[in-house]
Amino acid sequence: MSELDADAIGARTPGRYGASPPQLVLAETIIEVAWNIQGDVAREAFADAVTNAFRVDLPATPNTSTRMNRIRALWLGPGSWLLVSGMGPPPLPFADFIAQRDTVNAAGGALFDVSASRIAFTLRGARAGPVLAKRCPLDFHARAFAPGRVAQSVFGHVNALFVRADDGAAFTVMVARSYARDVWQALCESAAVDGYEVAPPAPLE
Repeated sequence: MSELDADAIGARTPGRYGASPPQLVLAETIIEVAWNIQGDVAREAFADAVTNAFRVDLPATPNTSTRMNRIRALWLGPGSWLLVSGMGPPPLPFADFIAQRDTVNAAGGALFDVSASRIAFTLRGARAGPVLAKRCPLDFHARAFAPGRVAQSVFGHVNALFVRADDGAAFTVMVARSYARDVWQALCESAAVDGYEVAPPAPLE
């Protein structure tokens, strides 16, 4: 039996829910900074300017990500990336948005601060992929969704960005902040049959 009543499915309180023992862990993922950068990575001046400014290379391969220290660059589409960093004082490259925007603009690109627009949740465990697949058409098996991969699709009725951790053991789901409650509830309901543990919020890795 679950340690908590089934009526509590969807609660944010740390603990165990659904079937027992729990097969995965759910948690809110803290994103301190999220900046959208746009430009032509094939242009050497733009690519070099971004690398020098943010200390991370933009991934040129569709649906992939790169990481350097506490900064992760996620491929969103041709000419568009999301630069994200977790909890704590933002890394130095994120300290001055205006200065970095001017640097990117001078190199022929554009930079937008979208930090307040998204919220993220992470699912960790062997059942993470199957739980996501209940409400998303993507194939989350490792043969199709390798570690470090990024993809945009839907979770239920909500547009979502999915990122697989570099170690392959977890998925992070990013959605518009206005849909946070709906998505969390849907994640919990999908995970309840396997059993899940809610962990305290943790920074993006």
